[in-house]
Amino acid sequence: MDEQTQLELEAAAFRRLRSHLAKRTDVQNIDMMNLAGFCRNCLSDWYREAAEEKGIDMDKAAAREIVYGMPYGEWKDKYQAEATPEQLAAFEAARPKE
Repeated sequence: MDEQTQLELEAAAFRRLRSHLAKRTDVQNIDMMNLAGFCRNCLSDWYREAAEEKGIDMDKAAAREIVYGMPYGEWKDKYQAEATPEQLAAFEAARPKE
């Protein structure tokens, strides 16, 4: 596979993941962190870091809007639930110890 084709496939996979997460608003970020070790905020950080590596100035809010499909505050108001004690305990247990 040539490099351009690989790049296009990776971009298509990212767009599909972003679209899937936009439809699965029932999946909370803390659940993603507990199960997979990353969440929508991680994706937006990675996106912003990749932009900066290319010399593109992008703030956290702009990157989150790309991943969430709307301003982060709006997404939180519409879809984010308060974390349960069980979710918070699982999050703490899964965190790498320094």
